[in-house]
Amino acid sequence: MQVVHIDTNHPRLWDGLAEAGFKNIAAYDASKEEILKEIHHHHGIVIRSRFPIDAAFLEAASQLKFIARVGAGLDSIDVSYAEEKGVTLFSAPEGNRNAVGEHALGMLLSLFNKLHKADREVRAGQWLREANRGIELDGKTVGLIGYGNMGKAFAQKLKGFNCTVLCYDIQEGVGDSNATQVSLSTLHDMADVVSLHTPWTPETNKMVNAEFISAFKKPFWFINTARGKSVVTADLVQALHEKRILGAGLDVLEYEKSSFESLFEENMPEALQELLQMEQVLLSPHVAGWTVESKQKLAETLVEKIVAAFPQQA
Repeated sequence: MQVVHIDTNHPRLWDGLAEAGFKNIAAYDASKEEILKEIHHHHGIVIRSRFPIDAAFLEAASQLKFIARVGAGLDSIDVSYAEEKGVTLFSAPEGNRNAVGEHALGMLLSLFNKLHKADREVRAGQWLREANRGIELDGKTVGLIGYGNMGKAFAQKLKGFNCTVLCYDIQEGVGDSNATQVSLSTLHDMADVVSLHTPWTPETNKMVNAEFISAFKKPFWFINTARGKSVVTADLVQALHEKRILGAGLDVLEYEKSSFESLFEENMPEALQELLQMEQVLLSPHVAGWTVESKQKLAETLVEKIVAAFPQQA
């Protein structure tokens, strides 16, 4: 089976597939149009997010058996059409869940202790101790929306902080010793912190909007290491102004490019411009799952899944 690699990844992915008998083909610099001309020769695709795998692309891939995305989700793939064509889809949330959990915790602790603000001030010669008095995570209620790989990893990290962890998920029975599963209304009533751990779907698109925010009974802190398009930036900014959201840690933004490789810059929306200037907002460039360790674990996870599904290649 021939596997075309559209993006560069950790060498363990290439080497692991080669050791299992797959023929690897590099197309790192090829355009989508160039790959499209050759895709009918290939049986597998390995991607990150360089360009979407749409229905037209899948139609041309007449021998395609699988698509492996080096990441947690399948956002860039026309999943329903791929499944209709019998193409097996692989992602690797197991590979970067620990990284995401640690990043979410780091953002939360930084916001609570104003570390990003205090650092800038000290570098500027300001020594403002009272203005940088923090709050403690101990005793707070953290509400996780989405309790899959990422939510569970974050909950495990919170275990030593003596806080109450609640989770809401559309699937029943996912709660565990690290988080108690509750209804969304209970989470609305109790949460001091809300952390998003959902995939981007039609149901989660623009989910965090003015109506969503107003449902919470008390002001809360917000963490998003999931998908930027799940949050309406203008509504988030308004809630920050009104102190219905006390602060936000955002690893993802609504206006990211679909490849996640750059930020929307031309004619930048007013709400985004305002968000970028807010002192109570902590930002990072979609790197929550982007560690040295996760790069290797993502590769190894995909190798295991692909070889298990196609054992005749081993």
